[in-house]
Amino acid sequence: MTLRRRPPSAAARRALLAGAAIAVLCAGPAAAQQVHAPGFRTPNVTPVPDGLKPGEMYMEADQIVRDDEHNITTAEGSVEIRYQDRTLRADKLIYTQADDKGQGTIRAIGHVQIINSDGSVEFADSMLLDDKMQAGVAQAFSLRMPETDGTHTVEVKIASATVVRRSEDIQELNEAIYTPCPVCANNHAKTPTWSITAERVVKDTPHRLIYFRHARIHVFGIPVAYFPIFWTADPSAERASGLLTPKIQISDRRGFSYEQPYLWVLSPSADLIVSPQLNTKVNPFLNLRYRERFYTGDIDVRVGFTHDYDFDSTGERFGDSTNRSYILARGGFQVNDDWRWGFTAERTSDPLIFDKYQIGNVYETRGPYLPDDRRLISQIYAVRQDQQTYFSIAAMDFQGLRAGDNDRTFPLVAPLIEARDDLPEDVLGGRLRINLSAVGLTRDQSADNQALNLPGLDSRRATGELDWRAAYTSGLGIRIEPFVEARADGYSLSDVLTGIGSQVKSETTGRVLATVGADITYPFYRRIGNATVLLEPEIQLAASPNAKQIVIGKDASGNPVYLNEDSVAFEFDESTLFRSDKFPGYDLYEDGVRANVGGRAEVLWDDGRRASLLVGRSFRAETNTVFPANSGVQQTASDWIVAGDATPIVGVTLFARARLDSDSLEPHRVEAGVNLANKWGSAFVRYLRDDSSLLGPTVINGVVIPAGQKVENFEMGGDVPIGKNWGFTAYGNRDLIQNAWVLRDLGVYYRDDCARVDVIYRREDTVIGRLGPVNSIALRLTLATLGSPFTVR
Repeated sequence: MTLRRRPPSAAARRALLAGAAIAVLCAGPAAAQQVHAPGFRTPNVTPVPDGLKPGEMYMEADQIVRDDEHNITTAEGSVEIRYQDRTLRADKLIYTQADDKGQGTIRAIGHVQIINSDGSVEFADSMLLDDKMQAGVAQAFSLRMPETDGTHTVEVKIASATVVRRSEDIQELNEAIYTPCPVCANNHAKTPTWSITAERVVKDTPHRLIYFRHARIHVFGIPVAYFPIFWTADPSAERASGLLTPKIQISDRRGFSYEQPYLWVLSPSADLIVSPQLNTKVNPFLNLRYRERFYTGDIDVRVGFTHDYDFDSTGERFGDSTNRSYILARGGFQVNDDWRWGFTAERTSDPLIFDKYQIGNVYETRGPYLPDDRRLISQIYAVRQDQQTYFSIAAMDFQGLRAGDNDRTFPLVAPLIEARDDLPEDVLGGRLRINLSAVGLTRDQSADNQALNLPGLDSRRATGELDWRAAYTSGLGIRIEPFVEARADGYSLSDVLTGIGSQVKSETTGRVLATVGADITYPFYRRIGNATVLLEPEIQLAASPNAKQIVIGKDASGNPVYLNEDSVAFEFDESTLFRSDKFPGYDLYEDGVRANVGGRAEVLWDDGRRASLLVGRSFRAETNTVFPANSGVQQTASDWIVAGDATPIVGVTLFARARLDSDSLEPHRVEAGVNLANKWGSAFVRYLRDDSSLLGPTVINGVVIPAGQKVENFEMGGDVPIGKNWGFTAYGNRDLIQNAWVLRDLGVYYRDDCARVDVIYRREDTVIGRLGPVNSIALRLTLATLGSPFTVR
């Protein structure tokens, strides 16, 4: 009996041809040293003008035979044809010239390559094309296309068993493979890190899209996703409509969640991202993002909406079913060289909406004025600025998302006006600056004893200021900078509580303030070995007459309560040590005779190492009770300010800053850290101790610390590669006062030139409103050419 091998099926034959096409790609110019099959030549993927006139064709080969009777030209051996900025190469070519009734054809056989004007290269075992090289068919076809994001370039590869090129614009591929990953190593074919296989692929050049039918995404050769229909942007497309990478999450709050963004390119300057989020435990949530660029600026608007009940960290529903939405928007426009204007709109109907639906990039900078953490700001502003003058006018409103926030106690700021003019001519040998400022604040409710719903304080202020400063340097190198500051404030107050129930009063008042002083420095410079040493003692002398503070009432102890709308966030540190008025705003003013004294030292090595240190403190003739008791600057001798940083070796940076008690040197605030970065990885460590929260609520690492509670916090993180492709990450944030972790992350990742896979365990112990601690494991897949990360939780 004779045994015969069963012939492969049609599908199997097509798969074998696609595999052969991938092998051809491996033989392409993927490495500097390459071994090619005989007759196979590496194409020049940077096309150059062929120098031909329109309609002309150039052909060269080792042997060319012309059959004039049948209008057939046969070329063999290193064949090359150039036509309309395309180059075709093959072992053998048969060109049938078109007659008056038909169209010519080109049949290319053996190691066929077509180099296109966009830098893409097509390969095949054989091709049959029209005489314009625009339409045709090919077997064992593959295509290599360069894609760049402006920084990195990736070569996308597509291979298929057969391809039909219906026109210059449309190509159809059967049993195809798509991947941007390397497909060869040491001149041998390898499994790409990720790829897409499909029964049919259509490359639509005019619409810059690639369509896949019955597509499967493979990671490390393992299929992880199936799509009956899938499409992605052509790598040569700058912007194209299509599906973006989905987000898949599993959580106690929403159950299984699938979010599928779709990018809709409306015009060359506008697009819309529609991103519905489907959840098993709660109702769907719709996210939209609209972006448009204009001749003078741009806008970026994000909105989200659902109709659902409230729910807690386990997904348990309660309350009433209602509309829940948010908006995060910004716009900026440059009217001319001097004027610009813009706006931000930030609002939500549910203070926990961003946490419940895991909406990212919420608390980012969208305009010139910034709110506190977990606060939203809506603002409109206009700015005029040139080399000499500055003017701005703005209005803004706030929304609080912290537990206990009451928006009725937040002010509506309208208007806020700031102006500055530096006179071009010297005045008495120095620079004279004119500052103008005005602001109006309106509140619905007082923040004091909110249960009583007392009227909120309204205030209006107008300020004019003259600021003169000069600089002189003596022959010994002593630098003296005298300054004079003179200011006039006018206030109009209404709804000022009298301390008797809800009774209020109104008043109008004004004051004149002045400071005269000088900054004196004496820098020393010296070379010691291979280092430069700088020593700079500094003293600031300032004197001001007793300032009239704006008193709006008295506390329970009978002490005056001062108007303080703009100096709540006060910190005595190295940035305010040498300020003549340490209050950051206008309402409070530092007065009396005082001296700010300090010294700086810096060492700069020629090899890039460096170290610096600052030590200083303030002295005053009398105590100043306008400063808070725990500020460190109320007494005649302030706390000590110490700050330093160093780079002892390349890749290692240390820093520390502290405020030490004036008598016991006990630290009232310490912040220190180390940053490491080298070929073995990167890491950081932070330590923070702060009792300044006794002055009022603060936010540390996103956690609200109420007044009267000290802070001591330890934070660390790192990224350590293991070998060429693997690595692990870690992050931890621990509250040392509560002796408990706030947040912990531990992750493992794999990365190469075309993909990154992260597996991350996270434990969040913070409680935000009704949302309690949570554990999660996230799988994040970042695939080159497919947009944003693919995330599974």
